Formats: sequence, structure tokens, C-alpha cells
Amino acid sequence: MATFLRPGEKRPGAFGITFDLDAGSTQALPVFNKNERLALEEQRRRLPAFQHRREILYLVEHHATTVIVGETGSGKSTQIPQYLLEAGWCSDGRMVACTQPRRVAVMTVAARVAEEAGSVLGQTVGYGIRFEDVTTPGVTKIRFCTDGVLMREMFEDPLLTQYSVVMVDEAHERSLATDTLLGLLKKVQRRRPDLRIIVASATLEADKVVSFFDTSTVRGPKALPSDTMRKPALLSIEGRTHSSQIHYLERPCSDYVRAAVQTASDIHREDAPGDILIFLTGQQECEDAVALLEEEARKVRQGKARLRMAPAALYAGLPAAAQLAAFEPAPRGYRKIVVATNIAETSVTIEGVCFVVDCCFAKQTAYNPLTGLGSLLVAPISRASAAQRAGRAGRLRPGHCFRLCTEADFQQLAEATVPEMQRSELASTVLQLKALGVDNMMAFDWLAPPPAETMVRALELLHALGALGADARLTSPLGQHLAELPVDPRLGRALLASGELGCAEEVLTIVAMLSVQSVWLSPHGQRKALDAAKSKFAVGEGDLVSGLNAWHAWQESGRLGKWAHHHFLNHRTLLRAADIRAQLTHHLRRLGIPIRSSEGDVISVQKALTAGLFMNAVQLSETTVDLQNPSSSGINVYKMLHSSGPGEAPKLRVHASSVLARTRPQYLLFWQVQQSSSGWYEMQDVTAVEADWLPEAAPHVFQRIGARAHIQ
Repeated sequence: MATFLRPGEKRPGAFGITFDLDAGSTQALPVFNKNERLALEEQRRRLPAFQHRREILYLVEHHATTVIVGETGSGKSTQIPQYLLEAGWCSDGRMVACTQPRRVAVMTVAARVAEEAGSVLGQTVGYGIRFEDVTTPGVTKIRFCTDGVLMREMFEDPLLTQYSVVMVDEAHERSLATDTLLGLLKKVQRRRPDLRIIVASATLEADKVVSFFDTSTVRGPKALPSDTMRKPALLSIEGRTHSSQIHYLERPCSDYVRAAVQTASDIHREDAPGDILIFLTGQQECEDAVALLEEEARKVRQGKARLRMAPAALYAGLPAAAQLAAFEPAPRGYRKIVVATNIAETSVTIEGVCFVVDCCFAKQTAYNPLTGLGSLLVAPISRASAAQRAGRAGRLRPGHCFRLCTEADFQQLAEATVPEMQRSELASTVLQLKALGVDNMMAFDWLAPPPAETMVRALELLHALGALGADARLTSPLGQHLAELPVDPRLGRALLASGELGCAEEVLTIVAMLSVQSVWLSPHGQRKALDAAKSKFAVGEGDLVSGLNAWHAWQESGRLGKWAHHHFLNHRTLLRAADIRAQLTHHLRRLGIPIRSSEGDVISVQKALTAGLFMNAVQLSETTVDLQNPSSSGINVYKMLHSSGPGEAPKLRVHASSVLARTRPQYLLFWQVQQSSSGWYEMQDVTAVEADWLPEAAPHVFQRIGARAHIQ
């Protein structure tokens, strides 16, 4: 494998390769997909999946479960649902469901399949994601959706009677929703022997899935009819023949964001044809990289490059329209450079990509059930994920993948990512399962069983919120209402409390803003300007009320993008929050919750938030010297008021981005926490509260002693 020199070194052939000679051929690379001028039907026939069409349909007909391992570019995501439609699996008013773990994949794959099927999106082919449903009842035959959306449909239709086939795609990602859905589908299949399940993936430990769904040894009423083979079938589909050359750094880099931008710029200067896809870890890094690329584009414009740069970001927090814009072809004379998180890792195809720059990191959840604290950490990806990312370059033509690590470091990466089920907080999952009638969590069929301590902690939280009674069953109506709200149970409890306290208008806005990525922009090198912009809306009650003030000001401006940008607010994220708020308003009205405004009564808003976030309450413990900044007034150290973990209590402090970072409130609530490299847990989205509010909100958890709240 070739290696390339450290980004930033300036000399001809800085990567140690020449793009038109090192691709395994002396011929130049083709400019676009060789099949793009063909009719759609002919393009479909040339996909590897088409060669296995008869085998796929035969296996689905004769096996309750079919596991399909299809390499990147094989066409499994787009073609298999259409084969099922053509074979009559959508007759008698039933549909085929195809789940994806990510919103972007749902929308883009649905759009492509609708085009191939000659349908307007939302008619024969539709999709459903959280807070958005683009289908037509009685008309839609193929429905793409996220795993979580299909699970929520089971509240109304536990046996999924409107579906004849459920295809779980990209199962190798092992997301929390995917693993839970597979367990539920196994239960549904026992009651509905006619339901066919397809589990599809590019890199999957197929033997585990086959063993999980194998019911060939089951006897009695739960056994499937003898005419359907109860042992799952396994089929492998080869992928595209286009290869991707892999390149590694000779020496490690200290800043992979700048290294990625420099690598993309150097590729661009080579003038080789093809778009560039950069993988980074989160929204802020994507926005920073796009800003740096726009800066670089201005320099290149003055040079002699044949093409001009067209940078675009792609991450989960973007509104649907902005996400889909990243998939549009680059204008003539431009090279598209898409800066994406790992949502672009699987399923989606960004046309024209020939170069991938991979930082080899991703954000992963990490939950400690002993402390009750979860973190979103930047961690190295697995080799399986790296292979998926490299495959983006060879999806439509031969390509190159530049990994921003040394080859020796790459070999030290784990083979596969730990399933999200084993490193996540499970309160939402347990609540959904309880609502579906799964009372014994430990007897549920898990593809990867979660740690027992995590399950106990989830049950404890739900009981504290009032969602579960002493018998560990769902309470009525509180528990049922929480299960119906498509948000975290803690935010759901705050919404329900806001109806009682007469401040639902305000809490709806706060919950909607917490359901998206940060609404604040953080342009590279403009920290002081951002702090000054925040200070215009900052109040002593904390970040959530300050964000509410910013929201009201944005509304009063007429939702102007220019106004938002001037005040360092992300206009697209605010629009997404507005959509979510409208959906949540509809849910509350359906539950009979009154939607009223507090008319400036901030205390009622704080009390409503306390009703949901009381388990995230902390108390000021001490102030220590800041060794990294001796001139500061010190670090305010907080301790959890409720933590069941043995040993040393975690150190918490307010994140520097908070409006309360330089104040000393005695009691705080936080929404999320991130663990820094120094070992501190840094609280974000914090709200100041009074000690007396905690026993009022959760008397079974806290008791009042004098003017302070204590754990019972």
C-alpha cells in the first residue's frame, strides 16, 4: 500500500502518487459513472443484486428469515424492496418496510427508489423519519423508515399487520434501535409466521444473526409452519468491481481537521477528476472544515486550478433540504467537497466521489451506569467502519482513500465497533419495550445483551419519573403518555409537567432545541465574538432559558437567516427545531395537555425542567485552583446529588461555553455532559434551580432538610 507525505509539505507529487498512473492502469480515470447515460432499467440490470434476483425471491418465499450480506454498491438497499414489490409481496393492501439506521439514508434511498419505480416520492414509494412522514395511506407500497420509527408504529400495530416483509438494512452498525428492533421482530414472527424478515448488511457477523433467528429447534405453539424453513437462509452478493487505493500518513498528525482540509486542497490542486468526501466526527468540526475550505477556495481561485471548490457540510443536525443539497451534482467547473460525519458511511451514495479523506475517528456514546453519567466521546473507529468509508470512493468508479493515521496505527484498531446496546443509556428503550408489553426485560431476546447494571439504572430512572409503578409495569396515564412522546423520557416528563404549570409554550421550545444539534455557531477562531453574541440573550437562569430568549428574538426578526448568522445562531438548525416543535405541539394536544404561555414567569419553566431532569441535579461542592490558568478565580466543582456508584465521585464542572461558566450557582440541572481528556465531566445546557424544587418534583428521591435537598 502506498503512503503519502504529511499534509502541508509542499512539493510536486506531495502524496507520493500520481492519480492517473497509480490506479492500476495507465489510462486516466473516467469522469463519471459509466452507466449514468443508460436508462434506469438498464442501470438496475447492471447492479450485482440483479444477478441474484431469483435466488433472493426464492429464499424469501421459503424462509422466515433471510440474511443477505451485500458488499458496498451491490444495490441491496435500492433493489431488493423493488423485487419484492414486483413479485407480489405488496398485494392485498400490505407494504414492504425497509429500515435504515439514519435519517439521511432513509430520505436519499427512498428518493432513488421512487425515481427508479417511476413514482412521485410519497406515492408508491415513501418514507418516514422522526417528525416527518412522506407516505400516502392505501397507495404507498414500499416504505423506508428509521428503525426507531418502525418501533413506534408497533404501539398502534404491535404485529405490524400492514407489512408482509420487513427488511432491516445496514444491520452491521448495531445501533441501539436496530438491535432492539431485531429482538421485537423475532417476537412478532412467532405470532405471525407469514411475516418475512430480511436482515441486510455490508459487513455483518452473519453467523450471529442466523443463530439468533434460528427457530428450527422450537417446538409447540411457537413453532412456525412446516412449509416455511425455520432455519434462516444466508446469501452473499458481491459488490462493485471498482477498487479503492488506500494511503496512510508517514507520521501522525496533531490536528486532523486541518490535516483533512490540507489533504483535500492538495488533491484539488492535482486537477484529477472526481469529488472529495471528508469524514470528520461532528457538526462543529464539519462547519469548521467548510469554513477553512472556503478560505482555501479563495486562494485556489487566484491560482491556475482548472476547477473551483464547492464545499458542503453533511451531518445529522441539518434540515432535510440542506442534507439533500450535499447530494446534488456539482455545478459545471466546480469540484464538490462534502464534509460529513459518519452518516455518509453507509447506504447513501454521493455521486461523483472519487476521493475519501478519513480522519479515522467518530463520536461514540459511552455510558457509565454506576455514576449515571453518559458521554459523547471522540474515539477511533473500527477497521470495519474504515472499510465502509473507503468504499465510498470506489462506489461508482476507481478511487483513492486517504487515512489520516499511520498504517501501524490502523492495524491497532478494533475489528468491529462495540454494539451501541452495550454502551448506552437504556431508559428510552426500556420505556418503549414496556409500552409494547415486554414486562420481563431480562427474558427478552437480545442480539447483544446489555449490562445488567445499565438495565437496573434504566428501570430506576423510569420509576423515579413515575413511568413505572412498584410492580415495574407502565403506569396510567403518566407512563403511557411518556411512551407516546417521541423524545427522551426526561424531556417528556418536563413537557407533561409544563402543562400543569402553565408554561408548555416555553418548554416546547426548549425541548425542541435540545432535540437538535447546538443552535449556536462556533466559527473557527471567533470564540470571543460568540461569547459576546450569547451575552445578549444570557440570563442567570442558565443556558436553556438563554436559548429560549434567542429563539424569541429570532422569531421576532421574522426568522431571518441573515439576522441569525449575525448573532452566531445556526439558521438551519433553528428551522429544524421549529419543525420538531410543531410536531411536539400536536402530540401534546392529542394527549389533552393544555398549551399555555407562562407570560414571563421563568420560575414555572425552571420547575417544569426540574420535574424531568431532577436525576441530573448537582450541588456546588468546592472551588479548586485552576492549574492551567492560575489567573482565574478557580474551578467550581459540583457533585451529583444522586449517584449509586462506589468509589471516587466524578468531578463535574460547567462547560466553558455555558453562560453560567463564570458564576457559582449552588444547585444546577444539566442536560448533557462530556468527559474531557483531563478527566473532568463538563456539564452543558445547564439550568440554575432552587434546592426546595427538587423534593417538590421528586419527593420519593429527595427529602427536604432545612433549606437543602438531600437524597433519601
